[in-house]
Amino acid sequence: MLRLGGAAALLVAALILAPLAAVLWRAGGAGWPGPADWAALRFTLLQASLSAILSAAFAIPVARALARRRFAGRAALITLMGAPFILPVIVAIAGLLTIFGRNGLVNSALEALGLPPIDIFGLHGVLLAHVFFNLPLAVRLLLEGWRAIPAEHFRLAAQLDLPPATIFRTLEWPMLRARLPGICAVIFAICLSSFATVLILGGGPAATNVELAIYQAFTFDFDLGRAAVLSALQLVIVAAAAVLALILAGNGTAAPGLDRLVQRWDGAGGLRLWDAAVLTLAAAFVALPIALVLGRGAASVLSLPVSIWMAAGVSLLVALASAAISVLLALALALPRRRRFEAVGLMTLAASPLVLGTGLFLLIRPFTFPGNHVLAITALVNAAMALPFVLRSLSPEIRQIEATYGRLSDSLGLGGWHRFRWLLLPRLRRPLGFATGLAAALSMGDLGVIALFPPPEAATLPLEIYRLLGAYRTEAAAGASLILTALSFGLFLLFDRMGRHADT
Repeated sequence: MLRLGGAAALLVAALILAPLAAVLWRAGGAGWPGPADWAALRFTLLQASLSAILSAAFAIPVARALARRRFAGRAALITLMGAPFILPVIVAIAGLLTIFGRNGLVNSALEALGLPPIDIFGLHGVLLAHVFFNLPLAVRLLLEGWRAIPAEHFRLAAQLDLPPATIFRTLEWPMLRARLPGICAVIFAICLSSFATVLILGGGPAATNVELAIYQAFTFDFDLGRAAVLSALQLVIVAAAAVLALILAGNGTAAPGLDRLVQRWDGAGGLRLWDAAVLTLAAAFVALPIALVLGRGAASVLSLPVSIWMAAGVSLLVALASAAISVLLALALALPRRRRFEAVGLMTLAASPLVLGTGLFLLIRPFTFPGNHVLAITALVNAAMALPFVLRSLSPEIRQIEATYGRLSDSLGLGGWHRFRWLLLPRLRRPLGFATGLAAALSMGDLGVIALFPPPEAATLPLEIYRLLGAYRTEAAAGASLILTALSFGLFLLFDRMGRHADT
């Protein structure tokens, strides 16, 4: 297992560093970043910081309302909070444009009232999209914090007849103070390398982040040295943010309790109306863009051109290949239970997929024509981008299994393939199904390398939707978005269901 993990770690490290080195070599060295690059860096840090702060701030009342209310549909609402993470970015942006775009619902209403329209493009549009994606994540993480507060504490607070403000100050604020920095750091790290969101909603040079600057360096200037410098800069920044997130996320410790169901008595009167309003607005904010774009797509899905259905088939093949590669790499890194191997796998989150794709093109160019391998390179890069999430799904489960049954297996001489086949695999089927579905869904909706090197006859579905949005064919884009969403969620539910079914 150690040799397997070491080989996988070396492979992943080579996948991160070799393309960067190839780009630097092809450029003949790196240059010092120019004024536009520093402006992109400042915008990257600004939008990531504001996105993290806004997402966490808006998540507090939503998570608090979910924590102290029990109502019909609560479980469905919590499930809805996980949808944006799997939802393809291009579909979510199409939904936001349906509401806030030039011909969206908001501008139509403003026009009817004789008011000037609003423009979604720019910093505010990027923040809106990032809050849409990360607010549910922050809510789910904060909700776990509220669940960690022992029920006995709330029972004692009720017996003492403490007002809601005192309960918040003595019970809830200490939990928030411990967890909010880690949550903000996680969202900050995610938003640093955002590409499709800034590409579509950025609106110009004033709203360009580092990842988009790398894209522009490749496509407009073919300045490989500048792209490599920006990639290295992004690698350092995202890695530092990820390390900070890991450090801060470990600060929250739960007080001991008796694991009883938490009951709340501090939400009577006007707070009940406040919680209802907060949950209604949060549900509408998350669900309405998805519902609108899918509703519009239902009317045009049957009239879509053949190229859209062919792109859907291409995306399925890429997603399945990417999921298989990502899961195999994650297993190889997690099975030896060495933190250094897992750390290497997590570092792919800091790499630029555009630089990875370009570097891989340069590496294979002496041996074959790179244009014939665009989809294979896309699948490999997508697998690398999904690896951190797959690894975090499998690694804790493997450690728990080994902690429970490891000594017994050692005493029986069970090792190698037999240990994996008879001990780990039967107990990993549920997380394996979840991780495979997650990797497939993330790859299905990715718009990254394929946007940099679009193949002439084998485009993926996200690339086709991006082209339709650029041509202002919103109805066709909505129909293609419906197909992409159905395939993404279908792949996730299929593999997750297979894992759960095998576990029963």
